[in-house]
Amino acid sequence: MITVLLLLHLFVTIALIGTILIQRSEGGGLGIGGSQGMGSFMSGRGTATLLTRSTAVLGTAFMVLSLTLAVMNRGASTGAGHDILAQPPASTAPATTP
Repeated sequence: MITVLLLLHLFVTIALIGTILIQRSEGGGLGIGGSQGMGSFMSGRGTATLLTRSTAVLGTAFMVLSLTLAVMNRGASTGAGHDILAQPPASTAPATTP
């Protein structure tokens, strides 16, 4: 289950990065050129709205997946304990010479 969520998280992360990178910093959307860059597919305002909404949806999915993975991995531990401060230090005796 965690592996599936990690893969989904990876895909959402890549999609979020791509969506953010194709936006213009002024909010014009699709920084490829003008609004004619897509062959009049959408107006500049419509493209910006689409990219803004997709960024919001992908950002929300990213946060939900991050919190879900954090809660699911809270009890998992590869070592003997969860906290290194909770375990007593190993006692080391001074070396004795024969």
